[in-house]
Amino acid sequence: MNKSVTVFGSSVPREGEAGYMFALRLGALLANAGFRVYSGGYRGIMDGVSRGAVEAGGEAIGVTVKGWSSVKSRFLTETIICSSLFERIETLIKNADAYIVLQGGTGTLLELAVVWEFINKSIMPVKPVACHSDMWKDVVRIMENQIRREGRKTGLIKYFDNEEEIVQYLKNSLSL
Repeated sequence: MNKSVTVFGSSVPREGEAGYMFALRLGALLANAGFRVYSGGYRGIMDGVSRGAVEAGGEAIGVTVKGWSSVKSRFLTETIICSSLFERIETLIKNADAYIVLQGGTGTLLELAVVWEFINKSIMPVKPVACHSDMWKDVVRIMENQIRREGRKTGLIKYFDNEEEIVQYLKNSLSL
């Protein structure tokens, strides 16, 4: 496996729910394409993408926080334990060649915002960022309008309707 992708998303969706099942299919497609999958390592979307990757024969690395009472995904092939939320976010960002942002709440918004800001401020190189869910389509559109008014670079965050489009975008962007 040559490339790693971090998947951000909610801990709320359960097996059988749309968000979980999307993540499950995405994880399998990522593993089949040769990607190592990173996630926050807990339940919900993180569990779904890890499960999909592992069941397809791939790797799923969970980046968790010491002392959190959340239940870790049982589908992790490796766990990296961090001392704080900010160390966790930094680890998820620095270990990835690309990012996928799925359904989520304020934690997922924070993760997207940090990636976006790091790219905008040239703290890290431009890397592919793929979003999925109507919520992110609206958030990205609103932020792009503001970024355009500020004269900063737009078009850094891409939106996709399905798992196959996301994986193809990453493969094309990373020349796989």
